[in-house]
Amino acid sequence: MRILDRLADTPAQVVTLLGEALLQTRPAVALVGDETHFTGLARSIFYRWFTDPLARRIFPEEDYPKHGRIFTAELRTAYSRLGTDSRAGQIVTALLEQSSEFVALWSAHEIGIPRSDTKRIRHPDLGILELHCQALQDPDQGQALLVYTATPGTESYEKLKLLSAVGDRQPHL
Repeated sequence: MRILDRLADTPAQVVTLLGEALLQTRPAVALVGDETHFTGLARSIFYRWFTDPLARRIFPEEDYPKHGRIFTAELRTAYSRLGTDSRAGQIVTALLEQSSEFVALWSAHEIGIPRSDTKRIRHPDLGILELHCQALQDPDQGQALLVYTATPGTESYEKLKLLSAVGDRQPHL
């Protein structure tokens, strides 16, 4: 996690295998909101995606199906790795009881869905940003460092530079 100190001006966050944010840089909080304050099963973006409509607020609506498939596939990978008696198992059990959308995606048995090169994030002040999200995996810790960047010279690149000026994104905006 010390690497985040070196990324102070870049949107970056450390997440677990279950999509739980452990630590975020200030630009990451400005971009996607504080993802570290959730408790219980809601710590997992996989759980929140299917149970809290506000979890989808940072993505354009037309991207929802893609993210639902990716989150389900990533949860299936964690579930396979950690087992049915794990926290992943608790999340799967809860989602199978609470979300018909999750039930349909889970029954498709997809794994390893490739992520696209760009991720579109909707910011309340800056609009849509097209960003590259690089994931640096630490398999021993079951964590990943997500770093958001934009292509130099693009509108999204200029918008990323404005994140520090707009301040932290308020929860559920």
